[in-house]
Amino acid sequence: MADVFYVASRKGLFAYRRIGADWKTGAPNFLGEPVSAVLKDKRDGAVYAALNLGHFGCKLHRSDDDGATWKELAPPAFPKAEDGAEDAPSVDLIWSLETGGDDEPGVLWAGVIPGGLFRSEDRGESWTLIESLWNREERKGWFGGGYDKPGIHSILVDPRDSKKLTLGISCGGIWKSDDRGETWRLTGKGLRSDYTPPDQSEELNTQDPHRLASCTSDPDTVWCQHHNGIFLSRDGAETFVEFKDVKPAVFGFAVAAHPHDPDTAWLVPGIKDEYRVPVDAKLVVNKTTDGGKSFAPQSKGLPDPSYDLVYRHALDVDETGDRLIMGSTTGNLWASDDGGQSWRHLSAHLPPIAQVAFG
Repeated sequence: MADVFYVASRKGLFAYRRIGADWKTGAPNFLGEPVSAVLKDKRDGAVYAALNLGHFGCKLHRSDDDGATWKELAPPAFPKAEDGAEDAPSVDLIWSLETGGDDEPGVLWAGVIPGGLFRSEDRGESWTLIESLWNREERKGWFGGGYDKPGIHSILVDPRDSKKLTLGISCGGIWKSDDRGETWRLTGKGLRSDYTPPDQSEELNTQDPHRLASCTSDPDTVWCQHHNGIFLSRDGAETFVEFKDVKPAVFGFAVAAHPHDPDTAWLVPGIKDEYRVPVDAKLVVNKTTDGGKSFAPQSKGLPDPSYDLVYRHALDVDETGDRLIMGSTTGNLWASDDGGQSWRHLSAHLPPIAQVAFG
C-alpha cells in the first residue's frame, strides 16, 4: 500500500506519511498559498505543485527531493497575441496535472481554465499549447461549470498506448485523441444534460462530466461522475450507460476507480446545484463492486450530521485498491485501509482541500 499522500489546500501543500499505524504530517510547503493541483511522478520521483495566486497569476513548482526544496518553473501560458490581434487569454487555473506514459520520460500534461491543454517534454521546464484542441470550432460552445469559464479537469493517458488521451471538460464534454493530441474527436454518446433545453440534452459538446476515472488494468472501463448522474463506459469513453435511482443521490463530483477490478468504483453523493452538501446531512461514500448494478453507501467513521463537500480531485485510491483518502472543503481529511468499508478521521482543521493524491 502507498505510505505517502499529498493534500493540496487553500493554504499550502501538506505531505502525510505513514508511521506505524498512524498518518503524520509536518509544516506545509507554500504556507498561505492556494495549491490547485499536485502530482507525484512515479517515473522519476518528482513532485509538482500548481499554485493559484489570484492577482499574481498561476505558478508551478517542482521538487526533486521529496519536498525539501522546490524549483519554480514557467507555468503553462497561452502564446502572446500577434500585433493588432485580440489579447491572448490568461491561464486562470491549473486544474489538472498528469504524467505521460512510461515510455515518455519527462512528458507532462496540464489542463487549465479556460479550456486549454498543454504538454511539456522537459519535466515542466517549458509548455506548449495543444492548438489542435484549442482551435476546434466546437470550443465556442463550451461554457463554465462551477467556474465562469470551461476547464479541463480529467486527463487519462492510456497505459497501453501513451498516444491515446481522454479528456473531461466542464462544460465541454469528453474528447479523445489517438495521436498525442494531433487530432481530436468528441465522444460520450449516452451522456445527457438536464441543464440545457430538452432538445439539446444529448448534445455531446455541452456535457458536464465532473470527473473521469479509468481502471488501470482495464483502461477501456471509464467511470464518469457527471453533473446529471453516474455513467460507465466499457469502450474507452466512446459510449456510456447511465445508472439511475442510486441512493442517496446520483449527483457528486469525485469518483475513483479500482486499479485492478473494473467493476469497483467509489463516488461521493450529494445534493446538487445550489446546495452541494450531503443528502440529509450525512456524508457517505457510495461503493459498487458489480459494475454499477448496485451501490452500497459506506458511512462507518464518517460524520453525521455533516455539510462537507468533496471536490472532484479530493478522492484517491492507491495502487492496491485497498487504501483510499478523501478531503473536504471544510478541511476534514479521512483515510480508509479496507477499500472504503470504514474511514478514519485524520484531521478536522486543515484549510479547504482541492485535491488529495497518493505519492
